[in-house]
Amino acid sequence: MEATVGALGLPAVLDLPAGPVRGGLVVLHGSHADQRSYFLYAHLARLLPPAGVAVLRYDRRPRVDGHDVPLADQAEDAAAALAEMRRHVGAAPVGIWGFSQGAWAAAVTATRDPVDFLVLVGCSGVSPAAQMRYGTAEQLRRHGYGPADVAELTRLREVAEGFLRGDVPRSVAQAELDAAVRRPWFPLAFLPDELPETPGTWADMDFDPAPVLARLTCPVLLCYGQTDAWTPIEASLAVWRREARDAELTVARLAGCDHAPTLGGGDDPGSVSPQYEAVLLDWLDRRLSPAG
Repeated sequence: MEATVGALGLPAVLDLPAGPVRGGLVVLHGSHADQRSYFLYAHLARLLPPAGVAVLRYDRRPRVDGHDVPLADQAEDAAAALAEMRRHVGAAPVGIWGFSQGAWAAAVTATRDPVDFLVLVGCSGVSPAAQMRYGTAEQLRRHGYGPADVAELTRLREVAEGFLRGDVPRSVAQAELDAAVRRPWFPLAFLPDELPETPGTWADMDFDPAPVLARLTCPVLLCYGQTDAWTPIEASLAVWRREARDAELTVARLAGCDHAPTLGGGDDPGSVSPQYEAVLLDWLDRRLSPAG
């Protein structure tokens, strides 16, 4: 059924089970997968209702002037989505599923609007800036570039981050960027050719997940592709295990998957990992009351 979310009236779709409702799941977005039609979200809407779990997916609010949507705004919209879900499922347990950046937003939301469970896919336990340093360096390595190139990339990202924090003059950072544009690896650096005119355009670059994770008290399923090129898995799990002491953690490592829970780097419903499906259904089944 069609729905809307929040004060902005974000377009949404709510898929309800044909029979009794055992629970509800609100879907949050990866940074570059902001439409409710994205295949991973649509996959949940097909997989879970037959198991008695309602799924609410919606379009993320638009970017403003090309800037990413702040996590605080994403959490505000997620809270509105939870309210919409609860309006339809009553007292049934309700949780949040978040992919990549959406996993951070899910955790932030859960500290403000307690939920019954979290399912997080590709969730980084380090800051966005640290994750991007890790992820872009890994891109270079996987494309055959050596330690000298990786070191140059690391330096470039640190200078660009310094400008965005207001610590490095724009002229200095732009000069380094202009030199790096000629490097064959530059398309893998995920940096613009031209820096913004003013600092501060990446509001959440130094967001620290640790204090947020420390406040979680609900069961959490963490899914990581075994070859995730964007998330420092071991560093992230160290933060989760150190900080989220009041949360019941379950960690699933998905064979054959990278950042998304798909096989062979696929980006369509047919590539979704059967292991991911089985883990998700089993974990939810053990936490939700039987239908009846």
